[in-house]
Amino acid sequence: MTHAYETGRLDLPFVGIATFGKNPYQPDWTRIEADVAFLGAPFDFGTQWRAGARFGPRSVREASTLFSFGHAGAYDHEDDVTYLDGVRIVDLGDADIVHTDTERSHANIEAGVRAILAAGALPVVVGGDHSINIPCIRAFSDQAPVHLVQIDAHLDFVDERHGVRHGHGSPMRRAAEQPHVTGLTQLGIRNVSSTARDGYEAARAMGSDILSVRQVRRLGTEAVLARIPAGARYYLSIDIDGFDPSIAPGTGTPSHGGFQYYEVLELIDGLARRGSIVGIDLVEVAPDYDHTGTTAILAAQILLNAIGRIMHHRD
Repeated sequence: MTHAYETGRLDLPFVGIATFGKNPYQPDWTRIEADVAFLGAPFDFGTQWRAGARFGPRSVREASTLFSFGHAGAYDHEDDVTYLDGVRIVDLGDADIVHTDTERSHANIEAGVRAILAAGALPVVVGGDHSINIPCIRAFSDQAPVHLVQIDAHLDFVDERHGVRHGHGSPMRRAAEQPHVTGLTQLGIRNVSSTARDGYEAARAMGSDILSVRQVRRLGTEAVLARIPAGARYYLSIDIDGFDPSIAPGTGTPSHGGFQYYEVLELIDGLARRGSIVGIDLVEVAPDYDHTGTTAILAAQILLNAIGRIMHHRD
């Protein structure tokens, strides 16, 4: 009897296990042999309003199967470039999360990122709420310095709130305190925000350049990129609420007036040309509010296109 798997498989997006982009699963973090390693960080204890981002990694993985046809690369006729051709991507599964224990959960995320860096791969971490950026940045403490570029609706520069220093409103403040972070560029910050005026003053005093969506549009992509140190190592942190909720409704703290898809992609492409993107996190995808799945698809699409451009410009 001849079985389908003996004669070849179509392996359509809805078939099989939903790893990121249907790339190989590697549960042994001591045996990472890849250019890019995807790590889930399903932690959302740092949220202050709508929870649910703990299911973000799972939803982004499932959405990414839509783009799993491109195992031989993805040709972009506008750029005349085949992206992702030959790029080795593995999915490491998720960092273990200990319920109600932020420090242990964050430590497990940090260990995963350190394992990826030790293997010489690009860490791509999907949360979870934005507090998962804190352990991700800590993991770079023994690496060369990085400049942090944030795409977000919110400044996330709260020092402490009710004794909490590691919530999703504090990651950029914690990053600015790290000696290996040379500065921050915060893009998309807008409108009603949880950060008071003194938060903005503190951010600028600690080396932040803050631009709203309207300011980014007024300046244009090239002028915005010119404000970012050239030739540096960049860590990119993408909060999905940096996008407009018309295309990214599935998040805990949506804010109208956000970026559209190509605005962010062009910023990432320019950043990859200007220096070297050495780490990425994407956070705050909450599928319970994403009834059409469009937010998760957006997250998967921007990540795969970012990876393609990072690897192309490195080469």
